[in-house]
Amino acid sequence: MQSHSNTIVVIGTGGTIAGVGSSASDHTGYTAAQLGVAQLVAAVPSLSGAPLEVHQLAQVDSKDMDFGVWRELAQAVAQALARPEVAGVVVTHGTDTLEETAWFLQSVLAPSKPVVLTAAMRPATALSADGPQNLVDAMTVAAWPGARGVVAVLCGRVHAAADVRKAHTYQVDAFDSGDAGPVALVEAGSLRLLRPWPEGQALDWERVWALEPAAWPWVEIVTSTAGARGEAVRALVHAGVRGLVVAGTGNGSIHRDLEAALAEAQAQGVTVWRASRCGAGPVLGAHPRGWPSVGTLTPAKARVALMLALMPV
Repeated sequence: MQSHSNTIVVIGTGGTIAGVGSSASDHTGYTAAQLGVAQLVAAVPSLSGAPLEVHQLAQVDSKDMDFGVWRELAQAVAQALARPEVAGVVVTHGTDTLEETAWFLQSVLAPSKPVVLTAAMRPATALSADGPQNLVDAMTVAAWPGARGVVAVLCGRVHAAADVRKAHTYQVDAFDSGDAGPVALVEAGSLRLLRPWPEGQALDWERVWALEPAAWPWVEIVTSTAGARGEAVRALVHAGVRGLVVAGTGNGSIHRDLEAALAEAQAQGVTVWRASRCGAGPVLGAHPRGWPSVGTLTPAKARVALMLALMPV
C-alpha cells in the first residue's frame, strides 16, 4: 500500500476497456469485462512506479450495471476520498451506462476531490485500443491540483457528470457534453481548463447505503412518439412504478394520448418529470399539468435524479 500524499486509487468495474476480442482487428464482436484492472494498469508502461492502489470492485459489461454495484462503488469511492493521502479516484467503466454512473456518483457524493470515470470504445486486444491513453489521461486529471467533482475522461476531453453523454455508437470520440462543452482538455500530459469544475450538494449518501438496492424507488422512462399510446404507462402504474420520466419530442412536448395516461398516473401518486429525446438542449418553460422539466439532463440521468429524489429521508 502506498503512503504518498498524491496516491490515486483505481477501481475497476469491467467494460470494453477490459474487453477481449478474437483478433486485433475486432472492434465490435468482443467480450467485455475480461481483464482485471490490475492488468490494464500494468499494460501501460508510463504508470509503472506511480503512486497507485488498484482494486477490482466488479467485472461487468456496463449494459448490465445495477444498483448493487452502484452502492458498493459509492461506498468504495467515499472511503478512498476520506483518506488524506488520496488525491483522487479513477474508475474504469463500460461506455454504455457511464453517464448514469457518473451522475449517480456526483449526485450522491459531490466530492471535493476528483473522481474520474474512464472507458474505451475498443477492447484491450484491439490493434489501436483507446483504453490505455484514456487511462493515462484519467490519471492526469485525478492528480491535477484543484480538480474536483465527478468527471469522465475520454479521447482527451474532460466531461462533467451532469453533461456527459454517449453520442455515437462506435467511434472512439463517442462522448460529448452537449451545449455545455467539456470542462477541460488533456494535452500532452497537461490540462487546459475551459470552465469550472463540477460543484454540487451531496446527498445524504449514508441513507443510500442503508437501503437495499431492491428497495430503491422504481423509476422508468417512457418516450413520446407519433402515435404514442398510454397502455404502457398504465401497465407500469399497475405494476407499482413510483416515478416516470417522459422523454418528450422537441422541447419536451408529449403526445396527447400519452399525456392523458401520465395524468392518470400522477393522480395515483406517481411522480412525472419531463425530459427531451433530443440529443442536446434543455426543456424550457412550464407544463400546464405542473410536471417539472429536468433541464439539460438526459432522460437516463433524469431517471437517476428522480429515483434519488424519491428515496426515503
